[in-house]
Amino acid sequence: MNQVASGAVSIGNSDVALTPEYKDKGLVDFQVAVAPFVFIANTDVTVDSLSQQQYVDILTGKIMNWKEVGGKDQKITLIHRSKSSGSRATIADVVLKGAAFTDAAVIQDSNGAVRAAIASTPGAIGYVDAAYVDNTVKALAFNGVKYAPDAVISGQYPVYAYEHMYTKGQPTGAVKAFIDYVLSPEFQNSYIEKNGFLPVTKMKK
Repeated sequence: MNQVASGAVSIGNSDVALTPEYKDKGLVDFQVAVAPFVFIANTDVTVDSLSQQQYVDILTGKIMNWKEVGGKDQKITLIHRSKSSGSRATIADVVLKGAAFTDAAVIQDSNGAVRAAIASTPGAIGYVDAAYVDNTVKALAFNGVKYAPDAVISGQYPVYAYEHMYTKGQPTGAVKAFIDYVLSPEFQNSYIEKNGFLPVTKMKK
């Protein structure tokens, strides 16, 4: 955002919404994709679904044993992203809604690293972009709803964020042409989905 606001670049890509300090900088926000997130656990965890409040209690350190949410007597190890991560910002906004993450967590610097650490740590839980879920970990439902593209599009599954392209002022010329292409059905229905995102054109406004 800073580079776009200063005129250093024509387009700035970001996985966070426009922050207050940039509201008066003349930036124009184009939502170009949807990034769903999934809570995952080690495969030895017996719980299949957690409520939003249970996720909050785990992420804030209030709940520290799986038996408190219907699982076996096993320590919960939270593994997730650093404070600068857009993924962490999304979970803070969508799930925690103002509550603070516990400091008693293992921090990893990428989705792949989070997945690998959870896969190798009994009792571990964390979150990743949906594209990173595989059979080395267990995908958990949110409020009883399993992640699926249709569940996001229909509004049943709320754990997602929009991906943004920012310009300074309304784009023109090649910049406008590029953004128009990214938002076109050709791009949205092929490249977006191939890279693990959902087309913004399918979301219900």
